[in-house]
Amino acid sequence: MLRLSLLVHSLISVSSARKSDGGTVWATPHDSYSSSIGVLGCKVNTNRIAYWPYSVDCNNICIALTYQDRTVHLLRVDQSQGAYDVSYDAWNYLYTGYSATDKPTAGGPVEMTYSNVDASKCSDLIHTKKSKLPLSAANSMNFLTSCIDRNESTWVGDNYVLYNILDSICTLGHDETCELDYPAENQAKCPHTMGVPDELKGEAVVNIRYPSGEKVSAADGKPVDEGGAMGLNSPCGMVLAIVVLFSACLVLVM
Repeated sequence: MLRLSLLVHSLISVSSARKSDGGTVWATPHDSYSSSIGVLGCKVNTNRIAYWPYSVDCNNICIALTYQDRTVHLLRVDQSQGAYDVSYDAWNYLYTGYSATDKPTAGGPVEMTYSNVDASKCSDLIHTKKSKLPLSAANSMNFLTSCIDRNESTWVGDNYVLYNILDSICTLGHDETCELDYPAENQAKCPHTMGVPDELKGEAVVNIRYPSGEKVSAADGKPVDEGGAMGLNSPCGMVLAIVVLFSACLVLVM
């Protein structure tokens, strides 16, 4: 019965959302960053993402989601399988008033209201020059050209930047921008060869695990500290701490 009830809520929400620029949805927590259009997680605030059950729009890229007296702005850069998923930290804040890292809470669908808002409302969630949407040069072209090829201009078509990074969690490629001369060419030009799966370091994407609130690497699920490095509660982090402590003791003895 619970599954049937949630399905009914989901169908009602989808129907309402498709008919207007706002409405009621049953929001659920989502703890693993992804982007079906290739938005790079190392260039956006992954704690403020909406995973809506229909294709990402070229204009309505920013959503205001409200519960009681609290509102957050979310980037809509991925498509879910049917649920109205929201980054766990955003869901937790809306539901409780606290970050998921401070007071993590478990729960299911919560009735919230949303509206599509101007993309400028989400500018602080995008960490690029002039808050341009960071896309993968190798894997975002289908979405990007669908926005550029329209008769009228679109927000994405006018506000994008391509990077030579292959995956949305930024583990492969090079952290460099690429140039696209479209429609003369349908492939971007990058300083390094585009699409080569070289290991990319220093651009870690961090997830907040549900329901513990623990920060973990999106690449391997290992715990990380506040700075994005491995924490002491991970094996490698503990070994590193012991080595540093041992070295310090040797210096003191000498």
